Amino acid sequence: MMKIFATFAALVPFLLGAGSGLAQTARPMLDYASAAAIRDGCLAFAAERGLTVAVAVYDESGRLIAFAHADGTPTAVADFAMWKGRSAATIHVASKDTANWGQGAPGLASWEGGTPIFTAGGVALGGVGVSGAASSEDTACGVAGIAAAGLLASAP
Repeated sequence: MMKIFATFAALVPFLLGAGSGLAQTARPMLDYASAAAIRDGCLAFAAERGLTVAVAVYDESGRLIAFAHADGTPTAVADFAMWKGRSAATIHVASKDTANWGQGAPGLASWEGGTPIFTAGGVALGGVGVSGAASSEDTACGVAGIAAAGLLASAP
């Protein structure tokens, strides 16, 4: 009985997370509130300019967190926005830049309009993809949405 108690007592710190082998480093994550603020900021930017766009916001692991497909936007544009956003989210590079990397890599967006999302400390949180307007306007829309959420479109 004493041996069982001693073994349990030795394991308690690890079970409570005090053991260095079980520790995880806390890392900022893109939550729904921030993703929705990015989406809504982008939609406001587009509305002010009379643009019809689709907006897809992904977290850093490539999960779709927030999405919008504005009335009047062609159906395929939604797929383009998702492609651009997921590429920027998982690669941490704007699709304007990955467009120069060549064709053929799975998931690599080759059209402008995908923008990565960063914290002020430089942690990659995800990406936003916008499609439906001119490429430069797609990018500007994504950047405006990111700014509306108080985040950055490039690492500091």
